Amino acid sequence: MKIYKRFLDGMPEYLARYYWWAYLWQKSVWFFDHQPIINAILFGQYKKLMQLTMQQLEHTDHTRVLQLTCVYGMLTPKLIEKIKPSPLHITDVAPVQLRLAASKAAPASSLIKTRMNAEYLGYKDNSFTTTILFFLLHELPIEARENVLSETMRTLSDGGTLLLTEYAELPKKHFLYWFFPTRWITTKLEPFLNDFWHENLTKKLNIQAAKHGKQASLISHTDIFSKFYRVTTYKINKR
Repeated sequence: MKIYKRFLDGMPEYLARYYWWAYLWQKSVWFFDHQPIINAILFGQYKKLMQLTMQQLEHTDHTRVLQLTCVYGMLTPKLIEKIKPSPLHITDVAPVQLRLAASKAAPASSLIKTRMNAEYLGYKDNSFTTTILFFLLHELPIEARENVLSETMRTLSDGGTLLLTEYAELPKKHFLYWFFPTRWITTKLEPFLNDFWHENLTKKLNIQAAKHGKQASLISHTDIFSKFYRVTTYKINKR
């Protein structure tokens, strides 16, 4: 029996198959949720990425904020502190990740957690004023990525904000890309990253937004680490 099949219960097949070792195995959850590990994975850029993400929240409506899927590190408690007294909504398909997020929330009432697949959210249309996607999209197969973007557009209110922190578009000139060993390792660990690198995210986002009578306008974009990462903010409005 293949190891990943032990983690299939209630999980998307791609998540169990390709990421069980990073997000679903209890021992790995403990291991990866340490600052030096997270920083190493992001080539020393974690602090800068998180700081810039938090800065973008200065200009958003904190009435109903959704963090779409859990992340390692201090992002969740910092978001809780930033938007209080409003609670932070967070959803993830993996119970082990939700437990980890809850352990960082004090008091418990500051975090409203739900278990959902990000492709098929149970929230009503226009539920949130701000949604944060922190290094989620590149970990999704193309169809799943389109579904998540569609659900994100559906659940964001008119005038709402989408905040994306991600890999940048294809970084052809970056040494981590043109140096074959690092590109090979990165794409082996992140099997859907190469497709994501080649996508026009603004165009794809608006294709999904149009399905819900909305449009996404780019209002802020910052490249980080010589255009290897990005922090991008979109304003969502009715068409």
